[in-house]
Amino acid sequence: MTLASMTGFARESGTLPDGASFVWELRSVNGRGLDLRLRVPNGLDALEPALREAAGKRLKRGNVSATLTLKREERAPRLTPDPAALDQAIALATSVAQRLNAPPPRAEAILALPGVLRAEIAEPDEAAEEAKRAALLAAFETALGGLVGSRAREGAQLNAILAGLLDEIAALREAAGAEAATQPEAQRQRLMENLAKLLGEPDVRSRVPEERLAQEVAMLAQRSDVREELDRLAAHVAEARRLLVAGDAVGRKLEFLTQEFVREANTLCSKSASVGLTRIGLDLKAAIERLREQAANVE
Repeated sequence: MTLASMTGFARESGTLPDGASFVWELRSVNGRGLDLRLRVPNGLDALEPALREAAGKRLKRGNVSATLTLKREERAPRLTPDPAALDQAIALATSVAQRLNAPPPRAEAILALPGVLRAEIAEPDEAAEEAKRAALLAAFETALGGLVGSRAREGAQLNAILAGLLDEIAALREAAGAEAATQPEAQRQRLMENLAKLLGEPDVRSRVPEERLAQEVAMLAQRSDVREELDRLAAHVAEARRLLVAGDAVGRKLEFLTQEFVREANTLCSKSASVGLTRIGLDLKAAIERLREQAANVE
């Protein structure tokens, strides 16, 4: 399976059966878990459970914002007379005209009276509303597929970066092993030099038994032995490479693994008995930090 990033974007637009146009916009960034934030117009809250279910089937991690924008056609409201108000207005206007011996009231004057005309409110059509919700859900699932594809393309680039960093860490681990192999002899030489200065004699063997020197060198070598750290680093590199091949939602495992990388690199530096090994250890920590930063982007 392919590695997926948590960063992506998708957009899907269309037209609803009632003529309204819509746009879905989905954005995704890093997150510890899956956090879906929905922004939909009033009246469409009933869509939320289905939207969350669809997202949960396609995504495992990431802070995802989904915004639905609706644009309806502006239509003039359809006016209809209120029968009771119209009859009452006609009766009053006619009565007043008769008393004043005036012409009969004009129709437009009566219709202009407050309350005679009212905006017609269409009865809700549940079948039409259901068709609208179904169309919006289908479009959301299409946008969701686009987001998954966007995250997969980002993941392919991320895979290459992570693989390169693992190669760098493996090479530094090999260099650390080669440098660590020279430490016992360097420590023995440094011990001899320090003893010569302390005793004031160039040849310390005449004052210190060879067996005692060997014990001291062995103790120093034991304290600076980094073979276990190097073996564990090799195992961690192998496991990280296996996770990259496995793909899918391995982000959390990679993040936990990078913590183990850091622990081994810190121990290696603390045990270092040479400038060369310390320098390699610092380079190793820098490479692991870059690995950790990139692993935080993996789903």
